[in-house]
Amino acid sequence: MASKKTLSDIFDDDPFGLLNIKPSNHVARNEDERLVASFSEINDFFEKHQREPKAGGGIQEHQLYSRLQSIRSHSLKIQMLKQYDVHHLLHEQKQLTSLDDVFGDDDFGLLGDDGMGLYDIKHINNFDDRASADFVAKRKSCKDFDQYESMFKSVQNDLASGKRKLLAFKEQNLRAGDYYVHNGILLYLEQVDFKEDIQPYKSGSRLRKDGRTRVIFENGTESNMLYRSLYKGLLTNGKAVSENVDKANEIFYERFGSITEKDQDTGYIYVLKSKSTNPDIASIRHLYKIGYSTLKVEERIKNAPQEPTYLMADVGIIMVYKCFNMNPQKLEQLIHNFFGKWCLNIDIFDGDGQRHTPREWFIAPLYIIEQTIQLIISGEIVKYKYDGEREEILGRGDDLIFP
Repeated sequence: MASKKTLSDIFDDDPFGLLNIKPSNHVARNEDERLVASFSEINDFFEKHQREPKAGGGIQEHQLYSRLQSIRSHSLKIQMLKQYDVHHLLHEQKQLTSLDDVFGDDDFGLLGDDGMGLYDIKHINNFDDRASADFVAKRKSCKDFDQYESMFKSVQNDLASGKRKLLAFKEQNLRAGDYYVHNGILLYLEQVDFKEDIQPYKSGSRLRKDGRTRVIFENGTESNMLYRSLYKGLLTNGKAVSENVDKANEIFYERFGSITEKDQDTGYIYVLKSKSTNPDIASIRHLYKIGYSTLKVEERIKNAPQEPTYLMADVGIIMVYKCFNMNPQKLEQLIHNFFGKWCLNIDIFDGDGQRHTPREWFIAPLYIIEQTIQLIISGEIVKYKYDGEREEILGRGDDLIFP
């Protein structure tokens, strides 16, 4: 009778190698690798759309938005991903609890002291390594500051009185001749010397604008920083300053006819937002009407719930501009050419069951609507068009972003 085999005998008696377990060649991603991979998807989204993912922009985009916000709230994750942050998407929220924190949170170097003297400090960190890795713009004393000092005081007075407002900064806001605030300091972008070059992206080549600027600060200094560096600094922690209300109206009058004492105001351009409870309308984000009326706007819209042009619902007044010598047909044509397919296309039925297709309702964020009005005022609206996919204003015939 054969002796009983032990477990060792059984494992040794395996001529076909059935019991040999080979180590897996698959190496599972560790936590750090998964973090880098998830952030790479955010970078890919930015390269494709030239903007950050937004909340409510679709399930996949909203997931990327939530992921980016989560990363930004963790200092350790930000440190781990810095080398992969090619689009400067990670802006860690700093808690300022002391004077040292205040002086440390100074991207433009306005408060810095590196032993070079008050007016020789380095200006900003280089936000775009691809464009100019070894360049650091230097600030210096503005020798002709006496020409600007009264302008800064006037802007501060306008802000205090409400004639100007601080607006959320977008790249479309950045243009020569306007004022901005960074970390509480008012600055004036006097000029930009634009140059163009082709930048390669995964999604294809793109024409990119950049150039030296002349920026005047209210503390009596100036800089020749790059346009893109100024843009990224303001995007991180800045505001745009709106035009003076009185001046905007004056420019508007000049653009739409030579105003004399004999001229009379012919009407109003207005921007409205619908208060409709119709799900097909209420579900549309950023829906506004740009219209023209010879009556005061309050009078014109008093019967809005009974008028198809107002979507058979109450409306809210967002802004109003008084006009002189306005050609309403020309205005309507300009606006529709500008927005293209981003005009609302919907059938509305009146109280008698008659079908109507309202015009002059446009799908665009309010800051785009405001810029559209300014382009109408300046007379430059014919040079631009609206890209609703990117929510940006582009130059006609190219991909240049409206500066």
